[in-house]
Order: sequence, then C-alpha cells, then structure tokens
Amino acid sequence: MAKTKTIFFCQNCGAQYAKWQGQCTSCKEWNTIAEEVIEKAAKNDWKSTSESSKNKRVAKPLKITEIRSSEEKRYITDDSELNRVLGGGIVPGSLTLLGGEPGIGKSTLLLQISLKLPYKTLYVSGEESQQQIKMRAERIPTQTDNCLILTETKTQNIFRQIEATNPDIVIIDSIQTLHSDYIESSAGSISQIKECTTELIKFAKETDTPVILIGHITKDGHIAGPKILEHMVDTVLQFEGDRNHVYRILRALKNRFGSTAELGIYEMLNNGLREVNNPSEILISKKEEELSGNAIATTIEGMRPLLIETQALVSTAVYGTPQRSATGYNLKRLHMLLAVLEKRAGFRLGAKDVFLNITGGISVDDPAIDLAVVAAILSSNEDIPIPKDYCFAAEVGLSGEIRPVTKADQRVQEAEKLGFSTIFLSKYNKITLKNATIQIQLIAKIEDVVEHLFG
Repeated sequence: MAKTKTIFFCQNCGAQYAKWQGQCTSCKEWNTIAEEVIEKAAKNDWKSTSESSKNKRVAKPLKITEIRSSEEKRYITDDSELNRVLGGGIVPGSLTLLGGEPGIGKSTLLLQISLKLPYKTLYVSGEESQQQIKMRAERIPTQTDNCLILTETKTQNIFRQIEATNPDIVIIDSIQTLHSDYIESSAGSISQIKECTTELIKFAKETDTPVILIGHITKDGHIAGPKILEHMVDTVLQFEGDRNHVYRILRALKNRFGSTAELGIYEMLNNGLREVNNPSEILISKKEEELSGNAIATTIEGMRPLLIETQALVSTAVYGTPQRSATGYNLKRLHMLLAVLEKRAGFRLGAKDVFLNITGGISVDDPAIDLAVVAAILSSNEDIPIPKDYCFAAEVGLSGEIRPVTKADQRVQEAEKLGFSTIFLSKYNKITLKNATIQIQLIAKIEDVVEHLFG
C-alpha cells in the first residue's frame, strides 16, 4: 500500500497548499486552512462490477461536420416552474446542483417532484431516515410507486443500489453528506466533495442518467465546498426566499442547456409547495384605499413579464445624517436616482431619509423599474397617492431623460391583462401593439412624469 498523502485545503475557497499557513493567499481569509488525508488506493470505476472495464467506450476525435446533431430529449416534470427554469425539462446525463438556506424547502421541493414524476426515481438521503421522509411525503397529496427512498452516505453502496434498481433519475440529499472509500477525510471536506461529485458526473455521463444534487450553503450565502463544484456541474439552481414569507423563488445561476434569466415562484403551504403561475397577483398588495409612496413597475424575468409593487417612504432626517435603505433593490442605483431628482427635477431630498422596498421579498435588477422607484419616492415626498391603475416601465438616465426598455410589448400586454388603465413608457420605445385597450403614456423627461402625476 502506498504512503498516505496529506494536503492542506482552504475550507472557504478550496485552494490547495503543501503545508499549513495562517492566511489563504487566494481568498485572504484567516485560519481556514485545514489538513485532509488523501487515500492512496487505486480507484475503480463508479461501477463495482468488472463489466465496466469491458464495456468502457473509447472517445475518438471527430470533425465538427461529422457530429450528428439531434434534438435534446428531456424529462418533462409535472412542475411547470421547474421546467421553465431548467429550459424545458431535465436533460438526460446532466448534473444539477440545487442550493439554498437551511429550512427554505430544498428537500421538500425535490421530494415533491420525485413523487410526481412518471419516471422511476431514486431519492438518496444522507440527512433523514426513511421514516422521516415518509412523514414528510404524507403531507404531499400525490403519491406514486415510482419513487424509491434510500438512506445511504457511502457512494460505493449507492452505486450498488443504482445497478440493482436501474432508476431513470437520481436525487442526492445532500452532496455534503456523501463520502467515498477512496478518500480518507471526513464527509463534507473539500476532497470528499470533489471526489463524490466526480464519481457522480462519470456515472451520469456514461449512463445518460440525470442526477440532481442538493448543496448546503455557507454563512455568506455561497454553496459550501470548493468553487470548482459549481464549474463541474451542468446547472446551478438557487432556491431563495425569506422564511418569514410564504413565497420561494427558484433561479438558475448557471445552465448549460437553457437560459439563466428564467424565474420560478412557489408558495409554501402545509401540504408542500404550490406553483404560482401568475406571480403578478401576489407581488401587488390589495388595498382598500390609495396610499402615497406606492407605484407599480413592470419587469421581465427571462421570458416572463411580472408586475411588482415598489414602496417608498420619505421623511425628515431625525439624526442629522440622512439614511438611505433599499430592500430588493440596488442601493447605489437608489443614490443615483435621488441625485437625478435633486439635480434635474429640483426636489430637495438631501436632508431627508429615504427607504425603498420591493414587495414580495424578491430582488430586482431590471433597470425598467427606475421610473416606478422615482414615482414612489415623489409620491411619498409630496404625500400624494398615485392612481392604483397606473404602472411604469422605463429607465431613468443621469441627465433626467426617460430611456426605452426591452420587450415593451410584453410589458404592455401583462399590464393590460391585469386591468391597468395607463402605462408610462419612454417616447423612444417602439410599440407595435394594435387595438390595445390600455392607454400608453409616452414621456421623454423626468419633468414630464412630475407634471402628469402631480400637476
């Protein structure tokens, strides 16, 4: 047997070192470097049988003109939100990594999908017993015989059960609980995560079986383990939301088989997660009376138009130094818009506190909500409510001009569908819609907005 080899890894970024040192030169963190023991035994294939070496394919280079292109077959799930985020379904042979806060609903989401899939699914849990999973599954109304539950953490045993059951899809909960016999370090360490992921990738690519992994995250919100983990997998999904709110958002941070701009929204209920097919209704609060400081913005997430409510509060600074706070919106962009209002529109906001909130607990980086933010701030400052059937879709430039936004027709159609009477757009937007019942108000400068809304 060969000599045992040890390597020092940074537990924060995964950088390797030959000896211990206090500070990681890669991420500049202190006291994050730990020693891990690397097993010296020769690695076998992911399969434990001897047939794997006989049937192993040898890759040969081909001219790009000789490669036959075929339409990707996908496993279509009953979850339309997941299908949208993945780009149309689960691709065979793909490796998907799902990350999120503890208790946000990652395991519930994948167990719910497993119970609804018409394909044979192996759900491997290293965190819960089969009885605990059964208790959680009883809350979900849909039951199926296609879902197999396995509680195991050793990859070699998992692959033996995969050979015995031959599932169509494999779900691992979670990658940080797995360990391989070929690595001596503990589960969750840098080397174990890399080794287990490598074995799963080899299995997925050789058998065309899609694998979905659940990943823990660090206190900074990043997926725990080496950054190379996100490079190795095909798709990285982020499941986010505030545990105090019932809504959850599924985003694609990386997707080799589709767009990363799509968004899936769920509602957490007692019997699992419910897909929200019309998120605009939940992102706009229902009010009996009109209140100042509220404005409706139209935004685009991927191909999906959303209407969201922006709330602003402008008040006199109590402590001398004005406060600026934004929830769900870029604070630096808020500072820029306040400077534009002061310079171009003449509003003295330098001595006032300004608080901004995007309702629904989501974060938006679409510049098209700039005009709604400006309208909400001015409404709160003047204490004049904006009519609740008005909405906005435009970017505000540094010189106070109202700039056009993309996919204006889709924004107008969504606003019209939800019963809004007027939408404010830039006069430079090209609108191709005909016979629209909603009034389209075209404006060019920030002063035009003030005149239309407040006289």
